[in-house]
Amino acid sequence: MHQRPRTLGALAVVLVLAPALLAGCGGGAGGGPGKGSGSGGERSAHSAGDRAEPLSGPAPEPRLPARVTSADGHRVTVRDARRIVPLTGSLSETVYSLGLGKRVVARDITTTFAQARKLPVVTRAHDVSAESVLSLKPSVVLAETTTGPAEAVDQIREAGIPLVVLDPARDLGDVDTRITAVAKALGVEDAGDRLRERTDERIDAVREALPGGGDRPRVAFLYLRGSASVYLLGGARSGASSLIEAAGGVDAGKESGLKKDFTAITSEALAKAAPDVILVMSKGLESVGGLDGLLKIPGVAETPAGQDRRVASIDDGVLLNYGPRTDEVLKDLSRQIHEDAAR
Repeated sequence: MHQRPRTLGALAVVLVLAPALLAGCGGGAGGGPGKGSGSGGERSAHSAGDRAEPLSGPAPEPRLPARVTSADGHRVTVRDARRIVPLTGSLSETVYSLGLGKRVVARDITTTFAQARKLPVVTRAHDVSAESVLSLKPSVVLAETTTGPAEAVDQIREAGIPLVVLDPARDLGDVDTRITAVAKALGVEDAGDRLRERTDERIDAVREALPGGGDRPRVAFLYLRGSASVYLLGGARSGASSLIEAAGGVDAGKESGLKKDFTAITSEALAKAAPDVILVMSKGLESVGGLDGLLKIPGVAETPAGQDRRVASIDDGVLLNYGPRTDEVLKDLSRQIHEDAAR
């Protein structure tokens, strides 16, 4: 039987790190949506085409200096964008999609799409190595408020490197905000306008094609890391609610009264959530031994989702990025949570 988090202290650490973890934990291959494994069973949204899609046409030329206010309150002036280091997978994907991929000189562990895989990794687990970043002589570093440890962030800034910190993207409404902020920091605001327009059009097209009417399945987002004995149920602030609701589902954790981001999985919490479908990240599902292992976690097998073996799985590298590939995630999630109900 799987263990729950062993101490409240360990759980607290997980919750603090959750936004970064959710961006693509485990260093596994991220990916766009793909085919599932059939009715009533485990699905995984792997894609042979796990690639960021740059804007068409010539790469934009940054207009610098760019002056921005970092999310941590610092005023930052970016004078050179020839050597960019984005410290999350979501930021990396946005930079590549803007057409600036050839300027990126490093990646973090959550950046898994094809064009970036050969870049040096500057994180150890999910901690940034300031020494690794500085050794690559970056001209600008992009981070999030969840990037850590704080000492590493301070060390990069104290070395005189322009470091722009952004708020994490937590829902669909943050997609445009994220694109605009990255484009402004790198001096390519025209490209940002184009990417935002392209992304919005694609998301709108997916939403228009989503099933209308009928029952809205209750979907519980579970964050799983079997190797660390971490088993969490997402609530209103998990980051998944926006996607679940846009895909035509009901966030079962949020609906059951869980107002924070995550809580430890218990039989009681799952019974109250009563999900029709369980949503997981693909590497998290692998970490517990697949669908059969998931059903051994206390309370899972007794839920309607567990009884029907209805699990939606989407790659870690894209599920909660809220970036230029969000339309693909939304389309695949909708397919997975509605497909069995239609059979």
